[in-house]
Amino acid sequence: MMRSTTAIISLLLVTLLHAQGPLSISLQQAMDLAAKQSYTVQNSALEAEKALHKVREITALGLPQINGEGSITNYPNVPKQLIPNFFSAPGQGPEFIAAQFGLPWNVTGGLSLNQLLFDGSYFVGLKASKELAEQGRINLEQTEADARNQAAKAYYGVLAAQEGQRLAGESIPLLETSQREMQAMVEAGFMENTDVDRITIQLDQARTQQRNFVQQEKVGRMLLALALGTPQGTPITLTDELRTIIDDANESAISEQEIATGDHVDMRIAENYVRLQQLNWKNERAKALPKLSGFANHQQIWNGPRFDPGGAYPFFPSTLWGLQLNVPIFSSGSRYQVVKQAKINLEQSEVNRVATEQKLIADAEQARGQARTAYENFLTEERGMELSRTIMERTRTKFNNGAGSSFEFTQEQSNFLVAQQVYIQRMLELLTARADLRRALDKY
Repeated sequence: MMRSTTAIISLLLVTLLHAQGPLSISLQQAMDLAAKQSYTVQNSALEAEKALHKVREITALGLPQINGEGSITNYPNVPKQLIPNFFSAPGQGPEFIAAQFGLPWNVTGGLSLNQLLFDGSYFVGLKASKELAEQGRINLEQTEADARNQAAKAYYGVLAAQEGQRLAGESIPLLETSQREMQAMVEAGFMENTDVDRITIQLDQARTQQRNFVQQEKVGRMLLALALGTPQGTPITLTDELRTIIDDANESAISEQEIATGDHVDMRIAENYVRLQQLNWKNERAKALPKLSGFANHQQIWNGPRFDPGGAYPFFPSTLWGLQLNVPIFSSGSRYQVVKQAKINLEQSEVNRVATEQKLIADAEQARGQARTAYENFLTEERGMELSRTIMERTRTKFNNGAGSSFEFTQEQSNFLVAQQVYIQRMLELLTARADLRRALDKY
C-alpha cells in the first residue's frame, strides 16, 4: 500500500511540475510519459490499487473479528408479572401476586469474538481475490500500452501537420513572385487579367492549405497533451524529426516480426478470466461443504435502584463461548443448477481464450499487411510529389520564357498542391499503421 500511495503521489507531482513549464520531448519520452501519467493510466492504477485492498479485505474475513458493545437502560416503571402466591397458605390469600423483576437502572458492557474455523468458500474466495489483483495489474499494463499507442499517434499527427505547413510554405513565395510578374506583364499589355486571376486562385489555395495544416497542428497538440495527461495549453516541443522516425530501421522491421500470443497482454487477460471462472466454479461447489465457526462473549452487567454503577452494587461478569456448525443438507436442486451454470461460464471462458488467440493472430496479420501497403503507398506518393514538383518547375520556366500558357502553369501548380496533401496523408497513414501494428504485436 505504501508503494502504491507513493506512486500516485509521484504521478501527481510529475503532473504539477509539467504544468509549470514547457515540455521538450522525443517520441520515446512522450510514450513513457503517457504510460505514467495519462488520465486513463491514472484511473487504471487506482483500480489496480483498489484490487489490492480487496485482497486484504477478503483475507481479513478469516481473521478474528472483535466487537465491543455497551448499553444503559432505565425503567421509570419496572415491569411486573403475576406469579403463583407461594407466601400464603392455600385458600388464605390471592392465588397470584404481582412481582417486580429487575431494577430501574441497568448497565451492560462487553466484548464479542468471532473466528471462522472452516469455510470452503472463504479459501476459494481468497484465491479469487489474488487473481482479481493480478487482473488489475494486467489491465494496468494494457492501459499503459494503449496510452503509448495514443501518444505516438498524436506525436505523429503534430509532425505531419508541421511537414504539411513546410511544404505548403515552399509554394507560396513562388506563387507570390509569379503573381507580381504577371501583374507587371498585364500592366505592360503582354498578358490578360485572366492569367493573373488564375495564379491568384492558386495562391489563395496554397495559403488555405497552409492554414489548414496550422489548424491540424493545433488540434494535434491538444490531442497530444490529452494523451500525455498534461494540462491543455502546455507548450510542447517535439525534438524528433519526422524523416528520422520514418527511416528508423526498428520501425521498418516491425512489419516482419511475428506475434507471440502467449506473452500478449490481451491473451494474459483471457487466461486470467479462465482462472477466475475456474475459481468461481469451485466456489459454488464449496458452498455444499459444512461451515464451522467459533465465538466467545464476555459481559459485565450492573443493576441498581439508582444510577450508581460500581457503587453499592457491583458489576457481575457473564462469559460464554461455543462453536457453530452449519451443514447444508437439501436445496431442492437449486445449488446443483448454480454449479452447472458456473461450469458453463468456465467453458465459455475457455472458448473465449481460444478465440482471443486466433483473433490476435488475425489482427496482427491484418495490421502487418496494412503497414506494408501503407509503406508502398507512401513511397509511391513521395515519388509522385517529387515528379509533380519537377513538372511544375519546368512548366513555370516555360511560362516565364513565354513558351507555356498560364493555364498550363496553374494546372501543374494545382496538381502539386494536391500531391502535397496526398503525400502528407500517406505519411500519416504509414506512421499510424506502424503504431497499430506495434500495438497488435504488443511491442510497446
